[in-house]
Amino acid sequence: MTGIAAGLTSFAVLLALMAVRIPIGVAMLAVGLGGYAMWTGTTPLLAFLKTSTFYQFSTYSLSVIPLFVLMGEFATKAGMSRALYRTAAAFLGHRRGGLAMASIGGCAAFGAICGSSLATAATMGQVALPEMRRYNYSGALATGSLAAGGTLGILIPPSVILVLYALMAEMSIAKMFVAAMVPGVLAAVGYMLAVAVFVRRHPEDGPAGPRATWRQRLSALRETWSLILIFTLVIVGMYRGWFTPTEAAAVGAFGTGVLAVLHGGMRLPGIMDCLRGTAGTSAMIFLILLGAEIFNAFLAQTQTPMLLASAIKNSGLSPMMILLAIMALYLVLGCVMDSMSMLLLTIPIFYPIIGGLDFGMSREETLIWFGILAVVVVEVGLITPPVGMNVFIINGLARDVPMIESFRGVLPFLISDMIRIAILIAFPVISLGLVRLWN
Repeated sequence: MTGIAAGLTSFAVLLALMAVRIPIGVAMLAVGLGGYAMWTGTTPLLAFLKTSTFYQFSTYSLSVIPLFVLMGEFATKAGMSRALYRTAAAFLGHRRGGLAMASIGGCAAFGAICGSSLATAATMGQVALPEMRRYNYSGALATGSLAAGGTLGILIPPSVILVLYALMAEMSIAKMFVAAMVPGVLAAVGYMLAVAVFVRRHPEDGPAGPRATWRQRLSALRETWSLILIFTLVIVGMYRGWFTPTEAAAVGAFGTGVLAVLHGGMRLPGIMDCLRGTAGTSAMIFLILLGAEIFNAFLAQTQTPMLLASAIKNSGLSPMMILLAIMALYLVLGCVMDSMSMLLLTIPIFYPIIGGLDFGMSREETLIWFGILAVVVVEVGLITPPVGMNVFIINGLARDVPMIESFRGVLPFLISDMIRIAILIAFPVISLGLVRLWN
């Protein structure tokens, strides 16, 4: 069997294991170990495991992951989503579809603290769904806006997905965070415009609520100043060089924990729950990282990534056509795979290909731009049928809404996503402008 045949066969076996619901980390670990042993023998495999596993988990950069996860756990358990939603609703609730817009704004703000799309969708759904149903919002608009808004959690920094991409592509975590800021704001604005267009055609689906006074708005805004301060400190601290990404994550986790205790009423049992949740989530991420490392080591032995990169570069296709083909493949994979698994499986193969193409930018800028595009397309997969994890989470909270109604509700946001992806591809400066200013 040739190297590329062995690599492609391993992908088929991996997808088959995932189809029978084997966890992605275990599946990659099993295929990687089996393939490496068959290709090189057990002695080289044991020699590789002896050094690679230790090196993988002794890397200082990985400590940023549990710290950002802990930050999100504190934010979720302390009920910070309520303050953020109340503030957004005070400014937007009087408009048609205003509560749906407020849900998106609240998701964007909470995602800046939490960093997890699934947690953002679940937490904001518990807060916003009862309010939207109280004002007779349709099930489609209520669930669709929350499912779409929840996807902002993996794009708006700090984001665990961005950290993983930076580590795998050997990019600066701080630069990835800075590059994601404008696309994240663009995503939130695009979703709000999608709501505005939707309620213009179906005004009965999102009736306007009462207008809040400026006193009420300022009062709601005062409840969120501490969260805004933490987010600003984390991002500006990295941007200005006050903290490394790991130190910034520690500052964010400590600040969020203090707020959870002082303002959220969290006590020792809640803190222990947060620590257990952080340990479980971090262990899951590290198992996937180990599986990806061994699977990718096997692929490197077969030279599959290098052979594919060479074949694609010699195919005669333009760099933009290759990029569009990769984005289309991500959209297809997003229908059947979760976001983290998809990135960890494909980035080691795609980033050398993209890094070797000429887009009129430096290699570093090209990989940063591609990373933002990849995360945006992965984000779309969270609301794309038939998997659409965010849609399933929100629909589970709104059990009276048929699943088909929830998927109908995300259609305007999928259209917004397609427009946004086209804009980000056409204008790389949207992702790279702040990075260039930083440099």
